[in-house]
Amino acid sequence: MELIWAYLLVFLLAAIPFVEAIYLTPIAVVAGLSPIPTFVLAVLGNLLTVYIVILFIDKMKQWRKKKNEESGKSEKRQAKAERIWKKYGLPGLTIIGPFFIGSHLVAFLSLIFGGTKKKVTLWMTISIVGWSLLLTILAILGFEFMDVENPFIEQFFTKQ
Repeated sequence: MELIWAYLLVFLLAAIPFVEAIYLTPIAVVAGLSPIPTFVLAVLGNLLTVYIVILFIDKMKQWRKKKNEESGKSEKRQAKAERIWKKYGLPGLTIIGPFFIGSHLVAFLSLIFGGTKKKVTLWMTISIVGWSLLLTILAILGFEFMDVENPFIEQFFTKQ
């Protein structure tokens, strides 16, 4: 039963903004969870909430405009994303951005800067799936290469 909770936690954590599947997946694999279900659940959790951002972008634009008017400031993250956007465009922002500002904010800003919902959805999917897969494979290979046993996870599943 603990294993089910662990996988459910992976899904739920990946759905939280700024807790990225690209980081969570290798961490969960290193902690001892099986790579394939961890990868699938983390990516699904992350993509679910990114797709919600894309779907409700118009409402979020109105909310953000009102918030910025009240506070009278722009955020540093938005400035960093805008620099990436100007230099590399939509593919660059969606591939590089999740590491620096988070996938949810990347999706939001990609739409603000002029990306279409369809293209942003496609590029965000490529980015999240691609980076998560690559980092999961590297975590697996790192364990096999270093011949590491995992006492951390064993403490939760062995009866004493």
